[in-house]
Amino acid sequence: MAETKVLVIDDEKLLRWSLEQNLSRDGYQVITAEKGLGGITLFGEESPDITLLDVRLPDISGITVLEGIKEINKDAVVIMISAFGDVQTAVKTIKLGAWDFVEKPFNMDKLKIVMHKALEACSLRKEVLQFRSQLSSRYGYDSVIGQSAAIKQVMGLVEKVTRSDATTILMQGESGTGKDLIAKVIHYQSARMGKPFIEINCTALPENLIESELFGYEKGAFTDARAMKQGLFELADGGTIYLDEIADMRLSTQAKLLKVIENKAFKRVGGVRDIEVDLRIIAATNKLLDGEVKKGNFREDLYYRLNVVPVSLPPLRRRGEDILLMALYFIDVFNREFRKNVKGLSADTERLFLEYGWPGNVRELKNVIERAMILENEVLILPEHLPLELCGNNAPGAGKNDVYLKLPAGGLDIEKLEKEFIRQALDATRGNQTRAAKLLHLTRDTLRYRMQKFGFLPEKE
Repeated sequence: MAETKVLVIDDEKLLRWSLEQNLSRDGYQVITAEKGLGGITLFGEESPDITLLDVRLPDISGITVLEGIKEINKDAVVIMISAFGDVQTAVKTIKLGAWDFVEKPFNMDKLKIVMHKALEACSLRKEVLQFRSQLSSRYGYDSVIGQSAAIKQVMGLVEKVTRSDATTILMQGESGTGKDLIAKVIHYQSARMGKPFIEINCTALPENLIESELFGYEKGAFTDARAMKQGLFELADGGTIYLDEIADMRLSTQAKLLKVIENKAFKRVGGVRDIEVDLRIIAATNKLLDGEVKKGNFREDLYYRLNVVPVSLPPLRRRGEDILLMALYFIDVFNREFRKNVKGLSADTERLFLEYGWPGNVRELKNVIERAMILENEVLILPEHLPLELCGNNAPGAGKNDVYLKLPAGGLDIEKLEKEFIRQALDATRGNQTRAAKLLHLTRDTLRYRMQKFGFLPEKE
């Protein structure tokens, strides 16, 4: 681990020597400068972790040096030291970005405590900036996989929104189309990315708590309110509130939300003071809100207030080749997670993927790939690795235990039908009895018994 580098800029030779001796014993690497101009040059060459800077220097003032250092690195950690306890000067240096102001003569132990706190805060700030950078990268425009015209149109609108000052956005689309991902892209690619992104599922908040959770409450507002609590809207100030399943929000809460959007302020439960907030509100729903308005389930005025920038996400079945692109993306993700080496989809699997309706959209596609890669170890994902509904049993409204065939008027030979399904299952799995049994929802022993019965196996095998 590299030593912490300290730059001391002071014209007192004895003080420079004393600091060098004391700090070196604690593991610091100390470099020194006698004059201000030399100190600025040394700062640029050495990039110290922390700088101890005298206010009065023989060539230029410490304030000028501080400004020069901040021009090189606006996040530089600088502690001002001075034998003259000038409050006005101290305030000015703090406003210019100095971490602290220490008067001479100072206690060495106290100075080290100040330095430690400054370095600790600097380290924490770097971690936060790194984390934000990772989030910005994770939720970049390229995190939305697809080349179809439908998704390109959506992303073109998303890029315009992120560069705008739009504070209300309404996203509509079927479940699993990626509304939460698009909301995070909008936030983390905008000027608000350094502020909070708070996600609220409107169906998950209990009715009796939703108002206090959103807007907070004052001490004594109700029986258990022993202390003031900030609400989620207040905590998100400067950032983004993502209201998922907005169509399921109670009408009484909708009225309060409308007031927050219009006034950019609200009161805590039990409070009398307006709390102003600067928020971007992204509302999302898998229902058609105009239809909910007609049914009386959603306020018309709130609908029009939210629908300033509408974003409609296309279902997966309308995105063509994007289905295969995303399948390969998820294969790559799960290869790394499960330490496997699946190369892709077979030609038959690709055909099935393109023909299937994907009612669960991207979420369903991800689950199908994950399931296949957990249970199977082939180089390619084959049709027999897929759920039955992807292999043709996807009749509208058909459930897991529904019957997919209709009895012909003239009847049928049940044994011939059973024999034919066993043959198809064995063909589909290339003779793999375990997988064929799985397709037919039979145990392997039952399948082998019926294979012998219909002549697929020798009697004595």
